[in-house]
Amino acid sequence: MKIFYSPVVVIVLFLVFSCNSKSEKKDDLKKTSEKVVPELKLHIDSVAVSKFYESYPKLVKFQTKVLDLYKEKKSTQLWLDNKGVVEFGNTLFNKYKGLETEGLSANFPYNEKINAVFDNIAENKLSKIDTDLMISNLYFYYVQKISGADEKTVAKLEWLLPRKKLDYKVFSDSIHEKATISDDKKSKMFSQYYKLRDALHQYREIEKKGGWKTVEVGEDFKNFKIGDSVGAIGQIRERLYITGELKENDKSNVCDSTLIKAIKNYEIHHGLTPKNIILKEHIDELNIPVSDRIKTIIANMERCRWIDPQLEKGKEYIEVNIPEFRLYLIRDHEIAFVSPVVVGKAMTKTVIFSGMMNNIVFSPYWNVPTSIINKEIKPGMAKNKNYLAQKNLEWNNGAVRQVPGKNNSLGLVKFLFPNSNNIYLHDTPAKSLFERENRAFSHGCVRVGKPRELAIELLKQDPTWTPARIDKAMHAGKENWVSLKKKVPVYIGYFTAWVDRKGELNFYKDVYQRDESLIKLLTEE
Repeated sequence: MKIFYSPVVVIVLFLVFSCNSKSEKKDDLKKTSEKVVPELKLHIDSVAVSKFYESYPKLVKFQTKVLDLYKEKKSTQLWLDNKGVVEFGNTLFNKYKGLETEGLSANFPYNEKINAVFDNIAENKLSKIDTDLMISNLYFYYVQKISGADEKTVAKLEWLLPRKKLDYKVFSDSIHEKATISDDKKSKMFSQYYKLRDALHQYREIEKKGGWKTVEVGEDFKNFKIGDSVGAIGQIRERLYITGELKENDKSNVCDSTLIKAIKNYEIHHGLTPKNIILKEHIDELNIPVSDRIKTIIANMERCRWIDPQLEKGKEYIEVNIPEFRLYLIRDHEIAFVSPVVVGKAMTKTVIFSGMMNNIVFSPYWNVPTSIINKEIKPGMAKNKNYLAQKNLEWNNGAVRQVPGKNNSLGLVKFLFPNSNNIYLHDTPAKSLFERENRAFSHGCVRVGKPRELAIELLKQDPTWTPARIDKAMHAGKENWVSLKKKVPVYIGYFTAWVDRKGELNFYKDVYQRDESLIKLLTEE
């Protein structure tokens, strides 16, 4: 069967093929006329690195790491190709510019140079080799900032909790594998860090809107109670509305039950004892500027950077927050037990560290430390020859110990986790101290407000230790050591800002005055 085409169809087909033929010829000519851009290949060896640091001495602390990085990558460039900065480099720069959201300052020593590389390409006067090296230094600067202060600095701040070691290789391996820097969910930082970062954003928004006004009361102010009416009450209402303790602000100057409920909520989340009246101490707390609260949040974000995120993945552990004066037993990622605690006073601070609890001692002796013997017991003996007997103390192989009993300074039970600081958890006969807001009174050990309940919880791993048996052992008057079948990690930390499991931000008094030095460290470059 023959196929016939109309003249119109023939013309159209001719034009199509004719155009395609011409187009193909043009493409071929274009391809042959285009210059092939050679692949960028820079040689960055130790000589180039040394010359760079001669020109940029403020970055010399990164020299060894940078040199090792280029050696690992066979002395070729890391951040540039024939089109300019690679995607990973731009991601790094964006992360650097966003350090403020992490509570950190973006003060790279050669800020103008690095900005010119990314923001004002025409203004970049660096050679390609120096450009690549400058970005490498930005990389180490960023990783160091986001990972927190180094171990030596942290140790000087008396923080001895275990921390995840900074591994630059983890970051460097990703340079050629994928153009990204680990995001929040992948970076595996201590979870509290992200909660505080959200709180930082919230408080910075408050600051942008002007913060909160000072609540003004007279020097003779004593308290406000339900029914009182004065302008300052309206100021308190406004203040609590800004931070969310009061959900609605009717701008009333009358103190009512709604306001008292809100102030109680505020007190709970600021380490204060809830009361049915508003006192001067509450006004003082309300008047702390938002800028100071922001600094506190930032300081505690830094502390979170020092913590190994594996810590909170344990099946069972104890955590003590010194400024909160509280102990938590965590089991299966939930709070199983809470107790108030008494910690070391300013002169005998409780150490920030960790250990593995392995023993519970019922009806313990108290082996008096040499420092206490010299400072308290010997002067007491010099004044009173019956001092030892009156304090239930006795000599024991040249040392002094207190016999078991209800008046023993360690109470009826102690919880041991061997450590060089000679710190442990224990009961105490001084129960009234747990009713105070500031509970920094000990010689360094941690006194537990609910020691019996803690013993019951810890010995659930051994069914033979019933509550009745525990009670008997506590009051036996004879020391009894019990080994835990499973050791329990104990972490003693220091956080003056903390977001709890309900999502509520809490502030606690800086009992050891540690925040100021940390904030100063963060603002220095």
